Amino acid sequence: MARAWDEVATRLVVERGDALSRYAYLLTGSVDDAADLVQEALVRTFGTPRIALTLPRAEAYVRRAILNQVIDRSRRDGTWRRVRHLAAEPVALDSPAEASDERLDLIERVRALAPRQAACIVLRYYEDLTVDGIAAVLGISSGAVKRYLSDGLRALASTIDPTGARDARTGGEHVPR
Repeated sequence: MARAWDEVATRLVVERGDALSRYAYLLTGSVDDAADLVQEALVRTFGTPRIALTLPRAEAYVRRAILNQVIDRSRRDGTWRRVRHLAAEPVALDSPAEASDERLDLIERVRALAPRQAACIVLRYYEDLTVDGIAAVLGISSGAVKRYLSDGLRALASTIDPTGARDARTGGEHVPR
């Protein structure tokens, strides 16, 4: 059993390690935090042998462990988030490329979502999973996934253009009548 266990762990790190790191990065926005999350999730998943753990199930366990850690951190950091704007001003990043600014801005907006909303958005639009696939990975119902996706997309849309400065149908400037 220990040999099969080691094989699954090794295959997971070799074949899916980069995808797990990208998933963690999209949830945290930090390469270092993402690496720490993946390492901790692997330790939690493979620290105790489980019977008949296949590669897809192992990946699901690790992804769930990553998400749980992000949710736990957000709960611990909740108090600081409510008052941190009083202690320091946000750092403004100047980028020569407009696309880089938009990409960084979108990453920040996704990270500002509730952890489960962010996880659903990342799994749907970055990992290209179906609603049922997301539900299986996160261990929640398809209805909950749809709700998290809907709420997350609504929150992202409201932060992208909260004032209604552009007409969504034409892409042009909104002209009041």
